[in-house]
Amino acid sequence: MTTASPAPSSRDLPHPAREEIRLEGVLHALSDPLRLRIVRELAAEGVELSCSYFDLPVTKSTTTHHFRVLRENGVIRQVYEGTAKMNGLRRVDLDALFPGLLDSLLAAAAHQAARHDEP
Repeated sequence: MTTASPAPSSRDLPHPAREEIRLEGVLHALSDPLRLRIVRELAAEGVELSCSYFDLPVTKSTTTHHFRVLRENGVIRQVYEGTAKMNGLRRVDLDALFPGLLDSLLAAAAHQAARHDEP
């Protein structure tokens, strides 16, 4: 017996399928320092984190924009859990499509942060 998938709710957020993720989109999403910081924190924690976990020095609408760019370019997956929007790094998809890219970018970002004494 097969179970039907639940109907999408109005709170479901669109995500690109793995095969729709493009390298230039990923690089664009990670070209912004705040978006790179979000990805670094997600990678460091290794679990889904709510939007409110991130203490970004921008308005809520700008924060929402940054998360949307990451989601629409396939870098993160966002799902609602109750009233919280949870964010998870799409590491498996990114590693399958672009082997070594994420680890290289994260290592380079950590090296740069250490040189400039950034978080």
